[in-house]
Amino acid sequence: MSGLLGAAEIREIAERIGVKPTKKLGQNFVVDANTCRRIVKAAEVNSSDVALEIGPGLGSLTLAMLEVASHVVAVEIDERLAIELPITAQRHGFSSEKLTVVTKDAMDVSELAIAPTVLVANLPYNVSVPVLLRFLEKFPTLRAGVVMVQSEVADRLVAKPNSKTYGSPSVKATWWADMSSAGTVGRSIFWPVPNVDSSLVRFVRHAPAGDEELRKKTFQIIDAAFAQRRKMMRGALSDLFGGSGAASEVIASAGIDPTIRGEALELGDFIKIATTLNK
Repeated sequence: MSGLLGAAEIREIAERIGVKPTKKLGQNFVVDANTCRRIVKAAEVNSSDVALEIGPGLGSLTLAMLEVASHVVAVEIDERLAIELPITAQRHGFSSEKLTVVTKDAMDVSELAIAPTVLVANLPYNVSVPVLLRFLEKFPTLRAGVVMVQSEVADRLVAKPNSKTYGSPSVKATWWADMSSAGTVGRSIFWPVPNVDSSLVRFVRHAPAGDEELRKKTFQIIDAAFAQRRKMMRGALSDLFGGSGAASEVIASAGIDPTIRGEALELGDFIKIATTLNK
């Protein structure tokens, strides 16, 4: 058998191994081969890449990556799906040597036997941001990638300062990568059909904005700034610095107006505050 999975085969596999898609695990399986190839193309996966997939499910996107990449590493929390994935790959003519399946929760993965170069994933809606940030942090070999997420999440990841959707995920992601929109996908490409819209987000890695110590301090300030986003920075950081007066002093000495709100600041501004605090 060759080609990619179709809707009928996906349902057949699920029924055979006793898998009913669950909301808890955010399982909405992609049943459209054209969409899978489109995602792989958007990620610019090539024959020298080790492609990393999180939550491969029944393997629709996995097969599309196996067509192009030199190797695919798939992280799957559901043991039934993890066991079935290599079988599906072999049935579709792909060598088992090209696929490594890691049966783990993605949030527990901190190292892999093969260094991944590109990330392609249909991320569960409930954990998409923490998973993406974790893999950007833990795997510096990832040069680029495309993730499919809920459209609201996509809007937050690519948002710029002074927009309603700009927030903590928008700023944190830019520590490691440039984020951009790679289009939308229709609800009908999923089984079961979700009650939310989905979009594609592309990232291209750049050098991290600083060392790990600075990142932790900067992220702490980002979290405080957006915990109560209507507050001015001096108020938002008052708990962190022991009062709004002390917060004002630190913010001002970083060259930033203490009465500004976090939503108006870029990553560089948060880094300035963190660096001033360090001193």
